[in-house]
Amino acid sequence: MLADLGGMTMLERVWRAAREAGAERVVVATDDQRIFDTVTGFGGEAVMTRADHASGSDRIAECAGALDLNDDQVIVNLQGDEPGMPAECLDQVAGLLDSGADVATLYWPVDDPTEIDDPNVVKVVAGGAGQALYFSRSAIPHARGSVSAAAALEAGVTYRRHLGLYAYRHAALKRFTRAAPSPLERSEALEQLRFLELGMRIDIAQAAAFIPPGIDTSRDLARARERFA
Repeated sequence: MLADLGGMTMLERVWRAAREAGAERVVVATDDQRIFDTVTGFGGEAVMTRADHASGSDRIAECAGALDLNDDQVIVNLQGDEPGMPAECLDQVAGLLDSGADVATLYWPVDDPTEIDDPNVVKVVAGGAGQALYFSRSAIPHARGSVSAAAALEAGVTYRRHLGLYAYRHAALKRFTRAAPSPLERSEALEQLRFLELGMRIDIAQAAAFIPPGIDTSRDLARARERFA
């Protein structure tokens, strides 16, 4: 988070990306004093949280409670490794909640067969009304009769990559954190499955703009440094 990206930390880049959207308030939730001090140093707002949270949504819930947000407050969870996040996507995911969904998120079409079989690329299937049906690290939908992911794409099978950007109202987030990790969530290591197993509605749409990959490895960091140079 404190790595340099073109003259400022990755953390400040993400904070600035959030500030470009229509949010009334941008807050960094952290369990590390170095992060807290860096945020306050560049003029941002930060909240210290526990270090034992099972997911990012659990950490956001603690932060929301500390800020005393009301149940109807819309919260967008932007992960700290997304310095290239377009502001229009932050506004888009928040706006999806206007339909009455409990949670909103985004996807991007997959056209690379290697991503379909990559368990680090989370896939999602959705219904015609724009509601997420399931998320998986496996290739979903299963292309019966196709011998490979490339053949499935060529046959017209549609795959969607889930983008780890969430919006929810505070009430929905509190319901999520009151529940224990669900069986499917533990199996796939995907927190969004807890929402689905609780019977909560997740609306999903294609991102309004391309979202560059997040920074998870040193190789990702090197690529991001080239972009921001």
